[in-house]
Amino acid sequence: MIGMRYGKYLCKKYNKPFIPIHHMEAHTLTARMHDSTVTFPFLVLLISGGHCLLAVAEKVDRFLLLGESLDDAPGEAFDKMARRMKLKNLPDYSTLSGGQAFELAAQKADNPLQYSFTTPLLQYKNCNFSFAGLKNQLQRQLIREEREKDILADGVIPGIHNLCAGFQLAITRHLCHRLQRGMDYVERKNMIQSDNRILVVSGGVACNNFIAEGLRMVCDELGYRMVRPPPKLCTDNGVMIAWNGVEKWRENIDIHTNFDHIDIEKTAPLGTSIIEDVERERISCRWVKLKKLTLPQSSWSEIGNVNIARKADYS
Repeated sequence: MIGMRYGKYLCKKYNKPFIPIHHMEAHTLTARMHDSTVTFPFLVLLISGGHCLLAVAEKVDRFLLLGESLDDAPGEAFDKMARRMKLKNLPDYSTLSGGQAFELAAQKADNPLQYSFTTPLLQYKNCNFSFAGLKNQLQRQLIREEREKDILADGVIPGIHNLCAGFQLAITRHLCHRLQRGMDYVERKNMIQSDNRILVVSGGVACNNFIAEGLRMVCDELGYRMVRPPPKLCTDNGVMIAWNGVEKWRENIDIHTNFDHIDIEKTAPLGTSIIEDVERERISCRWVKLKKLTLPQSSWSEIGNVNIARKADYS
């Protein structure tokens, strides 16, 4: 509210137009500043601490929403579970955000498949997301481990790295499943030309390289090119807001000289929802296997090579 009022004050003082910006649209369009080959229409996955959205960006101001989170966002799940797991009590993670701590801890796992997680919403033929159940699964496993190992209030369980790796893999698998169905829907409806199959991944969680690699594998399998802005432009920043203003200015969209009536909206959905139509299609997928999901200097490659009999667990 303060920002909006100050923006109006500046516009009045210097006789400038006022351009309102949707936060998630700004995340989407930043990729077009970073990569000029990103042209409309394209698919976008926005994953952050407050949102998880899959949409088709048709124009600067036109978005078709394929799926959204029914409860928590992935970044929120990482942050809350990192606090519950007391990662900040370990020196290596004491200064990191929850998402950063999770990714770094997962790379130190010696058995990422030690803890199993059930993938959410497998029985639902849509592109919606849910992360609350995964949080509950992690919570139950953590409580059991703390009781069995007699961990004190500020202590950390011995298998913390493996637990982080399993949770991160579960989130990655869930994101990949919903994305794949979205891609199948887009192809069925002929919404994006075959020569312009682009997936933009943005938002704070897009900085997670393990998740990004999983999404890239789905893109490679289904013929998409993945575009991810630099990390400093994935997280919330002023540049993305300014760039959205540039995009609207070029198209002469949403430019106001009389802006006294403009106000903050309590809720502002991204574009037009076609979630119900996605569900009506009842699309079944043959999931892309994540067998070779690895990162440099990570134990994931070792696990993938040694535990051949368990590779199916990655799917």
